[in-house]
Amino acid sequence: MALTLSFAPPAAAATTSSSTSFPRPAAAAATATATAWSVRSRRRRNGNSCGRGRMRVVAMADLLGDLGARDPFPAEIESNFAEKVLGNVDTLHRILIPTLSVLSIARLPLQPDAAPVGLDDARKLLHKVVGWRLVLDENEEKPERLQCIWKVRDEACGQELIARINAALDGADHPPVVLLFEAPNQVRAELSTPSAGGLTVNDYIVAARIDQVKTLDLIPKKRVWA
Repeated sequence: MALTLSFAPPAAAATTSSSTSFPRPAAAAATATATAWSVRSRRRRNGNSCGRGRMRVVAMADLLGDLGARDPFPAEIESNFAEKVLGNVDTLHRILIPTLSVLSIARLPLQPDAAPVGLDDARKLLHKVVGWRLVLDENEEKPERLQCIWKVRDEACGQELIARINAALDGADHPPVVLLFEAPNQVRAELSTPSAGGLTVNDYIVAARIDQVKTLDLIPKKRVWA
């Protein structure tokens, strides 16, 4: 689209107005005309060429929230709050994102005389472990045990996995874990607390510790096609 600007000489300006008019310089007139054309073009793109359209201004703070630091208020400066803050100007401030190992319940100590958990709590605690499933009693009303199954490459890898799990739980004050190798390439583990008549939070803590055992070199390798 070509923009044509035409300017009338100062002598041809209208003189019928009662107010005194001064001729504008050519550069100022060109700027005003180009600005008016730009405004009309934006209104056409917005679907309103009659000037009734409204432009909505959205501040970036509304989209991103209140981010970053701010300048202190005058009342804060007068209170000399900076002199009362303990710290060092050379301190390195970093935002540390918690990892899965920090959020895991494997770090929790086993609770002595832990009470059995109900079905609702057992299902909620199941989100704290990886790969385990809840086994209920015959009436499907009470959690009975936790079970996890690993697929390994062969029997030697299965026995190695069982040895690693036993080593990870060495010294844990918990009933023995049921670990079985099932031919041809499967290892099954089951957790429960017989003295409590079912599951306790300790079973989930032990399950989380088993989750930290390295198994990547024992499981079958997945074939990836290019």
